[in-house]
Amino acid sequence: MQKLRLLIACTVVLVATVVPLTASAVPPEVAEATATFEYTQNMHPIGYSAREIPIDNTIPGAGSFNSDLAFWGNMAVQGSYAGFRLINISAPAKPKEIINYEECFSRFNTAGNQGDITIWGDILMRSWNSGADEGDTCDGEPVPEDTEGVHVFDISDPTDPDVVAYVETPCGSHTQTLVPDLANDRLLIYSNPSSGAILGGDPGGEQPISCRGIDIIEVPLADPSSAFYLRFEPAGDPAMPPEEHHPCHDTAVILGKTNLVACAGSGSASEGTGINVFTTDPALGGSKEDPKWLYHKTTGGISLGHSASFTWDGEIIVVGHEPGGGGGANCEATDNPLERTFFFVEAATGASIGQFTIPRPQTNVENCTTHNYNVVPLRKRYVMVSGNYQSGISVIDFTDPTNAEEIAYADPAPLVDPNPPVGIELGGDWSTYWYNGEIYESDITRGLIIWKLSDEAVSGARKLDHLNPQTQMFNISTRIG
Repeated sequence: MQKLRLLIACTVVLVATVVPLTASAVPPEVAEATATFEYTQNMHPIGYSAREIPIDNTIPGAGSFNSDLAFWGNMAVQGSYAGFRLINISAPAKPKEIINYEECFSRFNTAGNQGDITIWGDILMRSWNSGADEGDTCDGEPVPEDTEGVHVFDISDPTDPDVVAYVETPCGSHTQTLVPDLANDRLLIYSNPSSGAILGGDPGGEQPISCRGIDIIEVPLADPSSAFYLRFEPAGDPAMPPEEHHPCHDTAVILGKTNLVACAGSGSASEGTGINVFTTDPALGGSKEDPKWLYHKTTGGISLGHSASFTWDGEIIVVGHEPGGGGGANCEATDNPLERTFFFVEAATGASIGQFTIPRPQTNVENCTTHNYNVVPLRKRYVMVSGNYQSGISVIDFTDPTNAEEIAYADPAPLVDPNPPVGIELGGDWSTYWYNGEIYESDITRGLIIWKLSDEAVSGARKLDHLNPQTQMFNISTRIG
């Protein structure tokens, strides 16, 4: 059966078509949104919720891009550079926007305010990732000038979100990872800095000596409005000098029996880019509010380690990179293949156990990296779903990490810059995640596109009641073979 599935998968890739379903099978708005995509016959576009961003940078609204995703029950949250959207996905083929909240718009600095989000019930957290300008507001409340940090929202009325707290962070908030600590009636936010600067000076109080690590915020469940800055966690051996630590671009957490943290980021003065791994297991000297550093792993040696994700058994970490900061054409046939490669690392030791290079080179006007992804919750396979900017979606079976294969993809045509001199338009897939039987794609300029994958590789995937993609709440014992 395994050989038959492999044969089918290989055949599928070879017969990729632009529109594999009949026009009548795809709703008109979905067909229009995916009209330029080339995708394998096992990928089916089924739903679309538009938030279209002008490509022409002379039109108001350009630059207010769509960003990351999170899920709570039948609701998807899509971050944006102006705020976030709440979308009812109870019927994935007919997603309905609840609200397009755009009240966190930095008047002069939208290009840096990507609005990463996490959710827990009626509490939504959003990163403000640019130094606020005078007059900037969020939900009508002033954002202190030159500050960055995390806003806490009450979305108990999803049609009227309210800001209840703003927590400044010394090192900014480029992305964030939610770490529920229900035993202590609180949520912890691992805020990944927008800077890797060495600050110097006295690290006492709330001022860290550097930004090479993670800012930790506490949000009390009983009173989210009292959220506060807790502490800074250096990404490296605390005994080492700060210049030997590593900035954390994005952080993955797996709880359950594994209790590990993987911070993906750039290199230090002496080590290449990759991941730092911590434990939150009290038996090993760690905790959720004070993770214990275990090791650093260099993967690939490219300019920026971007993301990490664990297999659900906690055995393997998948590491992706973002050379060029995501705005460059880094997936051309003439580029180093490591620019579009995922690295598989043994979580317990950091040993390299395999890698996979996306097989489809892109053009010189397509921004492309291995960006945001997650692993499908399965017992007998390792399958990941990834969003790679203008390389689109890639579904990879890495059950054998030494011989991983792409079993499906959806690749849009290049965006065309209407403003001479023609250059690279930021666009494509900010994030793609598996959630409860569907693939959800956050397209930077289009909105939310929902896909169905017809492949036995994902048969039996577990359903979840919520998903913050960088946080895995439990383990699934994987029996491979």
